[in-house]
Formats: sequence, structure tokens, C-alpha cells
Amino acid sequence: MKPSTHLLSPDNHALILIDFEGQMGFATKSIALSELRTNTAIIAGASRIFNVATVVTTVAEQSFSGPVFPEIEAFYPQATSGYIDRTSMNTWEDEAAYKAIVGKGKKKLVMAGLWTGVCIVGPALSALDEGYDVYVITDACGDVSTEAHERAVQRMVHAGVKPMTSIQYLLELQRDWARQETYQPVTDLMKKYGGAYGIGIHYAHNMLKH
Repeated sequence: MKPSTHLLSPDNHALILIDFEGQMGFATKSIALSELRTNTAIIAGASRIFNVATVVTTVAEQSFSGPVFPEIEAFYPQATSGYIDRTSMNTWEDEAAYKAIVGKGKKKLVMAGLWTGVCIVGPALSALDEGYDVYVITDACGDVSTEAHERAVQRMVHAGVKPMTSIQYLLELQRDWARQETYQPVTDLMKKYGGAYGIGIHYAHNMLKH
């Protein structure tokens, strides 16, 4: 009856959202931008619902990369969320970002962002070297080509990073539909962003009334 220690729970990890910015999105070709934005909304919404310790980082926001996706801003407004802007491609090599991440006190780190082969590989491998248990939400990452994204994921997995998807992340946090305090927010999030799964929930909730 005891769940695996490899599973994520709301309080055993920190979520790191890295460089979800317009300029990075323009060149992303491994996933449709509309799908990437949807998956980003799912993980940002999930972390907000479950009060997950979350760090949002940007790179050269004012001079090159631009503002974060609206889906990040909706759940983590810049005015109150303390985004950390960097010059380094590897978040782990930025002192302010590094202190913010390790300051959460979590030994499990979940990462997502753009681009997979640069902005995710760098901190993921660096965190592994420091003894962290690292997860990457692969369908909330993207790169300049499918090849670039897939080789980056493959490289990280070979090193010990655990891959997962956005809906998997959300449902692993919910874990039990009897958890009524988060049931409604989770199903509402899925109705809005969950594609076919979300429309199925919408259908079921309406049909059960009859």
C-alpha cells in the first residue's frame, strides 16, 4: 500500500520553468507551438493548484527573448512571482537562479522549458551531478528540430533523468480522485487545456446529471 519514492507528490519536489519566452518559441519546431502552450498551461496550473515550490527563469528577457508565455503569466504573474532573468544559457550556472532552486530544499527537481538541448540539458545534468533526482516534462519542452529535442531527451535519460509528460505530471500530483480539495480545480484545468481527455471529462460531468 506504500507508494513508490520515485513518484512525485506536491511537497517532495520543486518545479523549474525555464525560458518559456517568445523568441525561444518562434524557433521551436519539434512540437506545434499551440500544443506546447497547452502543455505549459497544464504544468503551470498543476503546480499552482498543488502549491508546488516553483521557480520561473528567463534569459535576456528585455534585450532578446521577450516576455514569458501568457500561460505562465496567468498562473505566475511576473509582478508577484519574482522571475529570475539570466545571461547564462545554463540556469544552474546563474548564482541567483541556483540559490533560488536549491533554496527550495527539495531533492527532486522537475524541469520544463525551451530549448531542450540547451536550456534543459544544462541544468538537468548539472543537478544530477549534485545528487538531485531530476525529472523532465518532455512534452512541455521543445527545440529547433525534432532531432535536437529527441537527442537531448535521449542524452538526459542515459544520464539518469526521468522523462514524463504534462498530464502525467498533473495526475501524479492528484493521485486519488477522492482528494476532493483538488478534484474540482484539476478537472477544470483539464476541461480547459486537456484536449480529448478534457472534453471527455466535460461530457461525463454533464451526462451524469441525467
